[in-house]
Amino acid sequence: MNLHTFHTTHVTFNSLEENKPTEVLAGDKKACILKRGDNIFAFAALCPHSGAPMCDGWVDPLGRVVCPLHKYRFDPANGRNTSGEGYKMVTYPVEVRNEEIFIGMLPASPKDEDIVKDNSLSFDDDIERW
Repeated sequence: MNLHTFHTTHVTFNSLEENKPTEVLAGDKKACILKRGDNIFAFAALCPHSGAPMCDGWVDPLGRVVCPLHKYRFDPANGRNTSGEGYKMVTYPVEVRNEEIFIGMLPASPKDEDIVKDNSLSFDDDIERW
């Protein structure tokens, strides 16, 4: 069962420059896409360490995406930090349909306040019981 909802990026495979991270909008979320050979990778727009824009970075000779701020390196296929700092970059599944690139996003998690609104008890009720 696939939990991802795929969103168009309005970008085509042939319009992408090889080994150049490109920022796109998929649904209402920014992401980066990267074309390497016949592969397209999609990953978080911001570095998991510092929040720097990953699309301002570059691809090193080994195919790793390099953060422009602190030079941390990530494998765009799985998000693994390859320079040893221990961070993991979020990656997204990609589909190419008729040359157009689609990125799969998971549904947003409900916020705590939304859960409380849907519940018959409130936090105040819970406190009174103690």
